[in-house]
Amino acid sequence: ISEAARMGAGVVIRGGVAKGGPSEGKQEGEFWRIWQQVELDDLLDGMSRMEFILRFTLTHPDLHTTIVGTINEEHLKANVEAARKGHLVPDLYAEAKRRLALAGMVPKGSSL
Repeated sequence: ISEAARMGAGVVIRGGVAKGGPSEGKQEGEFWRIWQQVELDDLLDGMSRMEFILRFTLTHPDLHTTIVGTINEEHLKANVEAARKGHLVPDLYAEAKRRLALAGMVPKGSSL
């Protein structure tokens, strides 16, 4: 993401929120294992997991836009409300990235 942005490309994330995310009915697989391993639930502070993931995605400094789809009106309302809240605060974003890095979830060429 950062490398593409440095080269002048606009960055669009599609499916960054729901694809394999730790939401109800999707609590399996590598993403969920890592979510539990690094205890991301401890960082939610009243947010739903989906709100946290959306705001985490939006916080990436090199993201230009994200595509979040749903056919569920309540999910749409929740996503819009989460997006309106904006980026995660810097300390929370840094802590989530630190925990994910402990599990090896650091993109190549990325720095904390």
